[in-house]
Amino acid sequence: MTTTLIILLIICILLACTFEFVNGFHDTANAVATVIYTNSMKPTTAVVYSGILNFIGVMTGGIGVAMGIVNLLPMEVLVDSNVYHGIAMILALLLSAIIWNVGTWYFGLPASSSHTLIGSILGIGLAFYFLPENIGGSAVNWTKAKETGWALLISPFGGFALAIVVMFIFKRLVKNNLFYKEPVPGKKPPIWIRMLLWGTCGMVSFFHGQNDGQKGVGLVMMILIAIMPAYYSLDNEVNLHSVSANLSVIEKTLANTDTSQFGKEELTNLHGLKKHREHFIQHTEGQTHADKIPLEHRFELRKDVIKITKSAEKLIASNNVALSKNSEIILKKEIKSAKKLVEFAPNWVIIMIAICLGLGTMIGWKRIVKTIGEKIGKQHMSYAQGASAEIVAAIGIGVATAYKVPVSTTHMLSSGIMGSMVAKKGLKNLQRKTILNILLAWLLTLPVTIILSGSLFLLFRAIF
Repeated sequence: MTTTLIILLIICILLACTFEFVNGFHDTANAVATVIYTNSMKPTTAVVYSGILNFIGVMTGGIGVAMGIVNLLPMEVLVDSNVYHGIAMILALLLSAIIWNVGTWYFGLPASSSHTLIGSILGIGLAFYFLPENIGGSAVNWTKAKETGWALLISPFGGFALAIVVMFIFKRLVKNNLFYKEPVPGKKPPIWIRMLLWGTCGMVSFFHGQNDGQKGVGLVMMILIAIMPAYYSLDNEVNLHSVSANLSVIEKTLANTDTSQFGKEELTNLHGLKKHREHFIQHTEGQTHADKIPLEHRFELRKDVIKITKSAEKLIASNNVALSKNSEIILKKEIKSAKKLVEFAPNWVIIMIAICLGLGTMIGWKRIVKTIGEKIGKQHMSYAQGASAEIVAAIGIGVATAYKVPVSTTHMLSSGIMGSMVAKKGLKNLQRKTILNILLAWLLTLPVTIILSGSLFLLFRAIF
């Protein structure tokens, strides 16, 4: 690598760390708003507590969501023959995400870092359609984009509805009227309320780390694969013989099905699967680990594994493919095992992102805490409303992480607060101006970041 390329690589990684740092202080209010606003914990203690749990969440969250971020862009877009084109992509993506996040934070709007990141990635993909060298290939993995989009779309509505349910449960179980009153400035609530809010704050912080932290990991892996594909395409710790065996079982199981009912798409997928398996076997013969494979072949082997597993997943989902329940279970197991070769992140990446998110969590919380605590409802947030919103947010983020999809912590908690306000006195209990501002920020995030990142990408491509 040239000195210029190394400098640009370092800049890209620093920008990814900046995004995660900004994500930390932008989204911190979602976790600490209730404990600070209700005087259950001192601000300094709350943000440190939240920061530590965010760090732990990143370290224990796995990489399922991270790989979902990486897979939003097809490999042809992610890895260009001109490495500077990859740098243009990364710079545009990160700068647009950071600009929007900082802007919404400055105005105290609880906008979504997840939507910001997804919009920036989609903007890059869509910008490829305007490049002269584009010959009609898809620049966005629309299947993955659709899955991600549904998760981000449904989460606020789910948070709103579930918060109403939790408030109803609280009213049935907790008869102490103090629980439903506004906090008295400077006065601590009873210990049982404080303990409940400590717990809900901790859960949101932990699950926020597990989900949002993975987005940062995905960003760094996108950078490393785009700029240094030979070194970060494959996990050197995974045994290649084991992966070859996985791919052979996948191909054999699908080849033995009744292909008479296959349509054109199924036959194309099966043919492609066989071709990539043969290529993988040929170029890994006699080698046990990826570090023994010539650098120029490693990205092609990554492509083989991804193409095989994606084709197999499409065949499993097709109505034209007749598979027994046992065969389907075997295929899913083998696919998951084979993906370990390409779905990974070095420990240093996870630790670096965990530190950035944890440190970011410890500053910048004041602007959005006030919005969440005082400006969403016409009445100030009560202890019960804060607890219900955080329980809803923790559940939503935890479920999304389990299904390996990104979700907006901001949307979950803000909509939870709205739901808890409505549960008390109906829609008239919401402050119209604040709700409209939040909704406007939510609605604008995707189009603004798509346009901003796409425009920056085309500009940087022209420069590089």
